[in-house]
Amino acid sequence: MTTGARHGKIIVGVDGSDASVEALREGHRLGSALGANVEAWACWDFPVGHETYEMMGRDGFSHQASEILRDAMTRAFGSQIPRNVRTRLVLGAARQSLVDASRFASLLVVGRRGHGGFNGLLLGSVSAACVAHAHCPVLVVHAPDATAHPEPRPGAAGAAIRKTQPIKGARSR
Repeated sequence: MTTGARHGKIIVGVDGSDASVEALREGHRLGSALGANVEAWACWDFPVGHETYEMMGRDGFSHQASEILRDAMTRAFGSQIPRNVRTRLVLGAARQSLVDASRFASLLVVGRRGHGGFNGLLLGSVSAACVAHAHCPVLVVHAPDATAHPEPRPGAAGAAIRKTQPIKGARSR
């Protein structure tokens, strides 16, 4: 990873799900190893019929997104937020906002909410849009499942196996 406007920045999409909290942890691990800054993005938008909501004010929506982001940061890192991690609230749909942001990032990290079985093979709408349209590599992180994949003990066989998995057929840019 080189330095510059595009390089040295990892953007992580955060929606408060377990998968996005794990994506935040993974983004930080990669950022620390590569000397990159990490931006945790919480995107929010007005619901359909937003004209009424705009008249009432946007504080409630941005406040809720801010709370989700703050909670995800606490769940990922506890009370000690890493020095290379910053947060950003973004007004806009997550799909388009993250794809647009990928123009200025070295890596985009998103979580994938799965339901197991056949549904577990599918990506969510945001992660699928990022994989298909991002301008940088995308890492899709699965939500941790302690019952299916217990954390390996240090020194145990397979301890170096990571919980993230590449997506078969994903394009590399």
